[in-house]
Amino acid sequence: MIPTHHVSDTLLMETVAHLRSMLGPEMDQLTVERAVIGIFFSGIKLSNGEGGICFTPVKEIPEAVCCPSSARAMPNSGKLVGQPVGYYIQRMQQGGPLQKALGIAVLNALSATCWRLHPPTSYRLIKGIDPVENRTIADDAEVVVIGALVPYFRMLKRREKPFTILEKDPRTLKPDEMKFFQPQENAGRCIAAADLLIITGTTLINNTLEEILGQMKSGAEAVLVGPTASMLPDAFFSRGITSIGGIMVTDADRLLDTLAEAGSGYHFYGKSAERLVIEKQLN
Repeated sequence: MIPTHHVSDTLLMETVAHLRSMLGPEMDQLTVERAVIGIFFSGIKLSNGEGGICFTPVKEIPEAVCCPSSARAMPNSGKLVGQPVGYYIQRMQQGGPLQKALGIAVLNALSATCWRLHPPTSYRLIKGIDPVENRTIADDAEVVVIGALVPYFRMLKRREKPFTILEKDPRTLKPDEMKFFQPQENAGRCIAAADLLIITGTTLINNTLEEILGQMKSGAEAVLVGPTASMLPDAFFSRGITSIGGIMVTDADRLLDTLAEAGSGYHFYGKSAERLVIEKQLN
């Protein structure tokens, strides 16, 4: 996403530290029972039954066009089942995009484990809603959407007010959406002017989220959306995010079966997963 140059995985590693502090020795005893890399989403099931998913970053591996280069994209295929969660976290840091996606899926499943064992008190988990749909947006608010988030494009077009789309690949946009598009060289200016930022969770995969949040003006709101961002929120809240729209897996095996058949949100919401909003408690 935008911007493109590398930023470290500080957010994810802070989340790992929070998970370890909450789960203790149990975290090292958990293994991955199933792993699926689907066309749209990848997912895992832990040995305790909890599931987690992440967007599959297909565009991040354009070199995977023949057997030798494809093997480099996922060198540990066939060796994923039964590995401890620490293995996935290590590969998330050191491996390629697909390994990072599976590592994020593991963090999401570990986060679900935390919520089951230690229900949060400093923030709320609200099932079955969208984090933006019922939000009141002032008529003069500068709204910026980062990523090809089609449902939010529809929502904002119904509002009949200008908004901005920042997207690395404008080919994903429809002709009537191009009038809202801004090229990458304008991204910093648009982010700094925004009153509300709606940010795709895939910014976690390509290490751009932290820099985006660092460019926000004081008082702006940021909402992180997508199944990829279904994890403990502490590191995100400390950087200005006020709400996260992710998912809660309700049937891990059914979800992974759906992902293996090229399933997307339209196929698993209300069947094997529910929408989940992780909302910061305002003082």
